[in-house]
Amino acid sequence: MTCPLCLNKTIDFYHQDKLRDYWQCSICQLVFVKPEYHLDATQEKKVYDLHQNNPMDSGYRNFLNKLIIPLTKKLTQQMHGLDFGSGPGPTISVMLAEQGIRVENYDIFYNDKQELLERNYDFITCTEVIEHLFNPNDVLTKLTTMLKPNGLLGIMTKRVIDKEKFKNWHYKNDPTHVCFYSDETFEFIAKNWGYDLEIVDKDAVILTKHC
Repeated sequence: MTCPLCLNKTIDFYHQDKLRDYWQCSICQLVFVKPEYHLDATQEKKVYDLHQNNPMDSGYRNFLNKLIIPLTKKLTQQMHGLDFGSGPGPTISVMLAEQGIRVENYDIFYNDKQELLERNYDFITCTEVIEHLFNPNDVLTKLTTMLKPNGLLGIMTKRVIDKEKFKNWHYKNDPTHVCFYSDETFEFIAKNWGYDLEIVDKDAVILTKHC
């Protein structure tokens, strides 16, 4: 068994519940489930189709503002961004368009336009996405190549605190959530993919790519 983030093979048992076993990488501290617990694409999409994300939903906007408010302080109207994993109801692109900032929407299930992944961007947002990734190493490498020097990668995901809190953590109960990140994991990502890390909220971080 290999860690899907850093590809290390030194893995320790972390937790077990009624549905799944969870393991932790000793190098990057990622907590994850084995591939046998991954849903197939059809099953996965059925879960996402239930999401009620809507750009007119003030509650959803407030949730996204955990990232959007600190991110927009670093943006200008001349910048061009990508919302990676924009979902069935793209909202970040709407919110930033209201501030004169252009954002493309990419989603493997709802807007799988591969040409969007062949461009370079000033910033990329990735909200409630990386916990779903089967192969975060590949995806982070791809996103990094898509960012211009000094580009910004804004990520939202709830973070692992410790084993005791993990036991009763609702976030792990979603069957599409297969990878769980801690502060230490994001520090590893910053160091190994060439970013400066800023933790802007308990659910949000901003990574700034080195030149």
